[in-house]
Amino acid sequence: MQHVFSGSPYERRYGFSRAARIDDRVLVAGTAPIPEPGTPLGADAYAQMLRCGHIALEAMDELGAAAGDVVRTRMYITDAADADAVGRAHQELFAAATPVATMVVVAGLLEPEWLVEIEVEAIVRS
Repeated sequence: MQHVFSGSPYERRYGFSRAARIDDRVLVAGTAPIPEPGTPLGADAYAQMLRCGHIALEAMDELGAAAGDVVRTRMYITDAADADAVGRAHQELFAAATPVATMVVVAGLLEPEWLVEIEVEAIVRS
């Protein structure tokens, strides 16, 4: 099994990796919109979803997977009013794969300013 770490402070603190590859399967842990150092958090759900997606795709790339390999996504949002914005960003990130997807409204995420978090699963096709 191969592991990738994204540098999130929660990975070391809670003992998990951003992504793992087992044979042809790539699993990406819950991915929040943690900004790059020196960059502010995206102000809206659309920008935050794009950031989540880019973090997930970077981890997948390190494991030999790409957006076209994605077979499942799960989106956790804190406000149902953000569904269209998150869905639009999801479409931009993963439309080529048309993965099965779930979007769930939750009471909150680990940090109160986070509006969205995603999980991604991929199968790397030979």
